[in-house]
Amino acid sequence: MSAPEVFPLSVGPITGHAFNADRSQVCVSLNSSDAQVMAYDGTGWKTTETLSEHDKLITSIDWAPNSNRIVTCSQDRNAYVWTQVPDPQTGELTWKPTLVLLRINRAATFVRWSPNEDKFAVASGARAIAICSFDEENNWWVSRLLKKPIRSTVLSIDWHPNNVLLAAGSADQKARVFSAFIKDVDKRPGPTVWGDKLPFNTICGEWSSPNGGWVHSVAFSPSGDAMAFVSHDSSISIIYPGGPGVITVKTTILPYVTLTWTSESSIVTAGHDCQPHVFQGSENGWAMVGSLDSSKGTHRHTGQRNQIEAFNRFRQADSRGSQGEEDTELLPTVHQNTITSVRAFDGSPDRVTRVSTSGVDGRLVLWDANAVGQPVGLAGKMAGLRM
Repeated sequence: MSAPEVFPLSVGPITGHAFNADRSQVCVSLNSSDAQVMAYDGTGWKTTETLSEHDKLITSIDWAPNSNRIVTCSQDRNAYVWTQVPDPQTGELTWKPTLVLLRINRAATFVRWSPNEDKFAVASGARAIAICSFDEENNWWVSRLLKKPIRSTVLSIDWHPNNVLLAAGSADQKARVFSAFIKDVDKRPGPTVWGDKLPFNTICGEWSSPNGGWVHSVAFSPSGDAMAFVSHDSSISIIYPGGPGVITVKTTILPYVTLTWTSESSIVTAGHDCQPHVFQGSENGWAMVGSLDSSKGTHRHTGQRNQIEAFNRFRQADSRGSQGEEDTELLPTVHQNTITSVRAFDGSPDRVTRVSTSGVDGRLVLWDANAVGQPVGLAGKMAGLRM
């Protein structure tokens, strides 16, 4: 089992991260209105350029691997597409922003490029998703809004491999699949398990979280024939529209807030439990098989304690109203706070070999996606059930 690579980038939260195509650079938002483009120098990640255009917290970042364009969105209700162009005086490449006309009146929360990189989607607190495409005549990015039947903030989105379907999870406790077909941009897609007639804003499916929690993250499988989502009730649900329907695995640990598929039969999830967990299965059922963060690994911190000890210390600190020196020990996990993002790092979509995570502790971590061990301090057993 190979140990994870840990890079402390900040003392504060990382609100978004995205790598370029060859993984030599990463763009991160360190809980501010700026995005940092960093390059690896052999020992760590060093800032090479700062993207400064937003005036409020950047909430999400995505880097298109083929066109090499970065898109950022922010609480300032704006999105920018960043393109590298030569400086007129020095000739060096520098990042230049293009404003996107989002037409939303609340914060932008999440952004992702489509597979063909000819459009991107921006989730928002305006109960809408902006589908953005480039208008060559006017030389700007324009948007069309997916609205109905969204009733609250959209927290996450993910594109289907056909470049048309879009999955979304929101605070109205629903996961949905929409059609984001744009006549002048997209070729008419072939039939899928999600449907065959797909005009813009067609609802291809809607599912509720098992116990009414916010749907924090959604993702299509590599083939696009299945979709998974995690919600605040500490569950993960896998949807097979062409098969058994919805398979839900309920857990007894803290809620997940992010997930990614590493193959057609494997998913990595992460969240408030501070460690990435691996689920494996098929249409016949799913179950958690372990964690990428094993207590037996070489990355283990000193001062480890199990969940019961942690709870007792919290209860004592709460009753005393203060925390003693003995209560400041590190958690027995690589991440020291909530993991907010997990993304594929190495491999192909149907065989991811490494994943990256970032979180509230300001750390960027690279994990071997196949190094599954016993979870650290796992409380309770997982049970899979079909709904």
